[in-house]
Amino acid sequence: MTKSTSLVAAAIVSLVVGLGIATSSNAQSPMSDQAYCKVLLKELREHGWGTVRGLPVGNATAVAIAQCEEGEPGPAIQVLEQQMHDRKINLPSRG
Repeated sequence: MTKSTSLVAAAIVSLVVGLGIATSSNAQSPMSDQAYCKVLLKELREHGWGTVRGLPVGNATAVAIAQCEEGEPGPAIQVLEQQMHDRKINLPSRG
């Protein structure tokens, strides 16, 4: 093999290995909205939500809880994230 052929082969191998690593790291997709909604509920409950220490639960929050538990997380996530923000609780990671 000539030197240039060896360099091309090495470049191709590096490219293929790099693509394989990038593909495997992207395989960990972010959690679904439903799973994230459940994590938000769990976090809020662990921080005293719904107890004497927690803030009162209003109608919008009660609806968001029901939506999350019934499998309609889309509109619930924003409300639950706001509840966490109001209580100064860090949002969990979605990734």
